[in-house]
Amino acid sequence: MSLKRKSLAAAALFLLAATYNASAESYCEQGKPLRLADVSWESGAFLTELLTKIFGDGYGCEIEKVSGNSLIMSHALITGDIDIYPEQWVGRTEVMNKARAEGTVRAAGHPYLDAREGWYVPDYVVNGDPERGIEPLAPELKSVEQLADPKIRALFSDPEEPSKGRFLNCPTGWSCERLNTAKLEGYGLDEYYTNFLPGSGAALDAEVASSYLRKQPVLFYYWNPTALMGTYKLLQLEEPAYSDECWDGLTSSDPKTQACAFPLGEVVYDVNVKFADQAPDIIEILSKATIPLETINEALAYMAKEKAEPADAATWFLKNYAHLWTNWVSTEAAEKINQGLN
Repeated sequence: MSLKRKSLAAAALFLLAATYNASAESYCEQGKPLRLADVSWESGAFLTELLTKIFGDGYGCEIEKVSGNSLIMSHALITGDIDIYPEQWVGRTEVMNKARAEGTVRAAGHPYLDAREGWYVPDYVVNGDPERGIEPLAPELKSVEQLADPKIRALFSDPEEPSKGRFLNCPTGWSCERLNTAKLEGYGLDEYYTNFLPGSGAALDAEVASSYLRKQPVLFYYWNPTALMGTYKLLQLEEPAYSDECWDGLTSSDPKTQACAFPLGEVVYDVNVKFADQAPDIIEILSKATIPLETINEALAYMAKEKAEPADAATWFLKNYAHLWTNWVSTEAAEKINQGLN
């Protein structure tokens, strides 16, 4: 064999060995569990179950789901007690801002784009609903700043403290709960409204849905994507425009002297950096796994309508949107996922 042919053969063997080693070194084939945040809100729970099926069925990963609220899961991600936080809103908490700046965690992709959040009322409060026989209750209401008006306040009267209005916040421990509490103070509304904290995301949904079906006024925080947003006609109240200066004061200073709208949401798959360095194959899949917002809402609406579990909604998505997710994974993984569905 000539020297040139020997060199080519050696190079081919080297490439073959490198390919084998890369395959052998894939994260899940090392026997390491893939630890996912298991949260209580519907979109986060859906995403956790979707990743469970993709990596569990498609790549043979041993999945460990760790339950907790957003604050507990954020700390778990920073310390490496979980590997992936499937639905993290960027810039919402100081602890995550610091971790991101220090390089402890980083984004690996976007589960969806154009997320929004804010303070809402049913649309019929302002515009009425002739089909349901509802006259406008507060046709002048457009902005959060009007909520201090005694007439508006009385409209949202707290049944347990009638002299005040009631604002439905997030459950205790969610990052949005702390932000909304700060906004109530920043807008000077904390003396006019009780800061009602429901026991869970399901309890918040139930309170809003119950008020809507009874044609009652209700003031609450909510976000997109959710089944509720796709089920009912809701109106977002205007707020002063977001600015970095306002937000810094809202999230770090005490007392809160001003407030403003939430920034446009950037939602990411957050990962622990040490895990990311060890699992480039998983990070590559997360970087491609973006779902259209309307499709997420459709999956969540299916979950609500059918009273389905998040795992059922993940299965529904995989069956109905193969043209999306098969672009994220290898052909072999796609075959295994489909086998699991059948």
